[in-house]
Amino acid sequence: MLSTGALRAHLLAARLAGPVATTRERSLRRYRLFAARDPRVLLGIEPDGDWSLAELLCLMGERCGVSRDPGHVSGPEVIDPERTIEALDAFAARLGEAAAAGAPVLIGTGHPHRLLGFYAALAAALSSAGCPVLTPAQGRSVDITTRFGVRTYQLGYERGVALVREPGAREPGSEPGVHSHSPLPVRLALAGAARAGWGLPRLVIGDHGWVCGAGQLGFEAMGLADADDPAPFVGQAEGRLSVVVPLDDTVRSEYYQPLTRYVLNRACLSQ
Repeated sequence: MLSTGALRAHLLAARLAGPVATTRERSLRRYRLFAARDPRVLLGIEPDGDWSLAELLCLMGERCGVSRDPGHVSGPEVIDPERTIEALDAFAARLGEAAAAGAPVLIGTGHPHRLLGFYAALAAALSSAGCPVLTPAQGRSVDITTRFGVRTYQLGYERGVALVREPGAREPGSEPGVHSHSPLPVRLALAGAARAGWGLPRLVIGDHGWVCGAGQLGFEAMGLADADDPAPFVGQAEGRLSVVVPLDDTVRSEYYQPLTRYVLNRACLSQ
């Protein structure tokens, strides 16, 4: 089993925590957009509070370990590895509870190029433990507003993990899916599950719009988030998300493998 010390060393070496690739400038820009309730950064969360920039800095300092000083305006963002490990422990505990209960789960990612392997391993372990891993509304179209205008994508699944992809993008060697912040895919999946009699998930796992959109609708949701994405942490603070793990969500996909082993071992699940 990967020790806590070895995990901490890996987080720092892989720049999953500590000084990360996310810049302070990007974080502050997105915090300001969130404070202005810009839908591009809300990720499906409809905050109860007003959440000023000062309040967001305080929250993100508490949950991620970023600087709370508004005068700190440049350089790499910093995530406290101790907060990452603490959240991974909570994530693993909830995963183990879901597995013990045989709870149906829905897993989705807006970062398929980086995080698909992490989530797919969770899906396989939960399925082996007797949890139904739901895959509703597969192939359904969803229109998502992007910086290039409204684009039509298809809801798909890779190894039990929901994602969106370009229509007709399943040729050999094609990318598994596209990067997305939108909560629309999870709404489509949940509506499809209800209509088709799949049964609704008791737990939604993922990132971006997948967890924020599900949490906003009242489903228990937990997942991963970078320091420049305040929405999941606000959702957690307001009681819509149960666990949010702070880490860089854009490093090489293989760098998440030790986290997978750590979480599954802590949850008493085999990979």
